[in-house]
Amino acid sequence: MTHFEGKKNMDLPGSVIVGGGSRHPRQGYLSAKVAPAPVANPATGLQNTKSPKYLNEKNFEKRRRLINQFEAGFKKKFATAEVKAYTEYYTEAVRLLKSPDLAAFDISKEEDSVKDAYGKNRIGQGCLLARRLVEKGVRFVEIEHGGWDNHRDIYDSFNDRAGQLDSAIGALLDDLKQRGLLSKTLIVLSSEFGRTPKINANAGRDHHPGCFSSMLAGAGIKGGQIYGQTDEIGKSVEDGHTYPQDLNATIAYGCGLPLEKEVFSPSGRPFKVAHEGSPLKSLYS
Repeated sequence: MTHFEGKKNMDLPGSVIVGGGSRHPRQGYLSAKVAPAPVANPATGLQNTKSPKYLNEKNFEKRRRLINQFEAGFKKKFATAEVKAYTEYYTEAVRLLKSPDLAAFDISKEEDSVKDAYGKNRIGQGCLLARRLVEKGVRFVEIEHGGWDNHRDIYDSFNDRAGQLDSAIGALLDDLKQRGLLSKTLIVLSSEFGRTPKINANAGRDHHPGCFSSMLAGAGIKGGQIYGQTDEIGKSVEDGHTYPQDLNATIAYGCGLPLEKEVFSPSGRPFKVAHEGSPLKSLYS
């Protein structure tokens, strides 16, 4: 999104990851300039955004000048686009620290009734943070909600986890609609694979990549429709086979991104947004 469309709000990151672990690929093969800002915990927002008492504006600028002096030789020797991109990334971070829009990361400013509606848990507060960021012009927000690896005791863990997700998504849809943002915000709920229909010996479900579902809402998606069909136990796809690259293409189509345009990695390998996927245009009104 940020690579092709640029930023909407120049003071805020183009994209944000909420709850992303250390193994998240971040911007992948794209420039460091479009790297997403990581938020480990939505309740605490961006960390280390307030200067300590001993560091006033004058001292801060002095430190920035010293850093630039220390790095000048390296930047001159390695005058690459990637080095320049990292410099720009840090420059934008400083701009963010000085921007009044930094408050978008602070969900404590929301009414308790709003926080309760989303659910006072990681996924609920993450969705609330996403709404605040989208409202201020962040193009892309990803929220990770792990803990679905229910190989055992699924009856004890699934209901609470699913209930949190249900409340969070429902509140997000309602909130965006009330603020006039749902028609231009695409919400995608998906996972890396499904779970087996059969309960295993440990009262859990195992990995099942052959069949699983995703949900799309907002941004012109027609509500109340189901695309594709499984067999009666949800083990195999019987109609409307759709693959991950097709989901990516459908998202990109809804966002107006160029599906056929190639982006080259530093090694020269060509990539496309959806890797030859076909968008499901019929999902849109």
